[in-house]
Amino acid sequence: MQRVVSVVAHLGFRLQALPPALCRPLSCAQDVLRRTPLYDFHLAHGGKMVAFAGWSLPVQYRDSHTDSHLHTRQHCSLFDVSHMLQTKIFGSDRVKLMESLVVGDIAELRPNQGTLSLFTNEAGGILDDLIVTNTSEGHLYVVSNAGCWEKDLALMQDKVRELQNQGRDVGLEVLDNALLALQGPTAAQVLQASVADDLKKLPFMTSAVMEVFGVSGCRVTRCGYTGEDGVEISVPAAEAVHLATALLKNPEVKLAGLAARDSLRLEAGLCLYGNDIDEHTTPVEGSLSWTLGKRRRAAMDFPGAKVIVPQLKGKVQRRRVGLMCEGAPMRAHSPILNMEGTKIGTVTSGCPSPSLKKNVAMGYVPCEYSRPGTMLLVEVRRKQQMAVVSKMPFVPTNYYTLNFLQDPASE
Repeated sequence: MQRVVSVVAHLGFRLQALPPALCRPLSCAQDVLRRTPLYDFHLAHGGKMVAFAGWSLPVQYRDSHTDSHLHTRQHCSLFDVSHMLQTKIFGSDRVKLMESLVVGDIAELRPNQGTLSLFTNEAGGILDDLIVTNTSEGHLYVVSNAGCWEKDLALMQDKVRELQNQGRDVGLEVLDNALLALQGPTAAQVLQASVADDLKKLPFMTSAVMEVFGVSGCRVTRCGYTGEDGVEISVPAAEAVHLATALLKNPEVKLAGLAARDSLRLEAGLCLYGNDIDEHTTPVEGSLSWTLGKRRRAAMDFPGAKVIVPQLKGKVQRRRVGLMCEGAPMRAHSPILNMEGTKIGTVTSGCPSPSLKKNVAMGYVPCEYSRPGTMLLVEVRRKQQMAVVSKMPFVPTNYYTLNFLQDPASE
């Protein structure tokens, strides 16, 4: 759901995820950047800061990007994702409000269950991806992307006013909590030592409010954007440094930044808003049809349904696919060609995979070229090289699902 682009030459790693306007050297906008509650903490731990979606965030720390990436896959890493927009939707008509904006079946969510969903427009385009949780405290907890902060907030606030003018019971509150993501196969083991709740009872895409390292009122959600098991912890801003410091005392935990977050999410086949999906992409084109609630499909009562639902049974012009190649890394905007050398699509995200020691990417091609195993060409540095359409995720995901919740990287 949430989130890396410009070239930071001295780091030796090309960040190719968000449009340049969202991620740029600090010198370009030092005076206007927002800071998370962990800003000084990052500096103290060697964080190399860049401008990202209007925020100053660490792109990496003292470890190399590859070491940080692999540590997350093998142990666990702590990411600061406090730049994400966290909102609370309350009132008896809160589900009505959310379902007027997204494609998912929010009404069917069990208490403390969440889902990845999409804001869509009437043309069927994706305005943003977000996670909606139906809390047992009587409100919806919504987390959406920092790059779409103003757009998402205006969208929800406008709908609140519209429904309130109709006499509906609904309201919105922006939370100023910090948000920490602990990701990796040992994340639950690390966190379990600090909480009284049994984390084995907290499967993927569910959440609970609990005390963490003595900090009360933390919302712990079993989710993340790396493909690994892990949690996101919404914590009062004043306690964020205490919580991060306590987690780092465990040798399993290391800090990780935007660079590792981007390569991890790409290996997991997860979309980055602004690159892999946008207002000109429908959920079906983006291979996100699974986010469309069954009841919502039948009722056709979400924005863009008249465009999106027929695509489920018909044929779309293009589809998001995974690509794998050896040689030079594929990057965003690299042309995709058929074997005759005709351009048929474009790479939207790409990087070397530290886990696979191969180059992976996502992009859009016509449906007839979307079958896994299809051989294509990708133009990199003005040279054509072979690429093969590959199933996603590239690296198997390790969500703690209890075998009943869906993998968000699959159809």
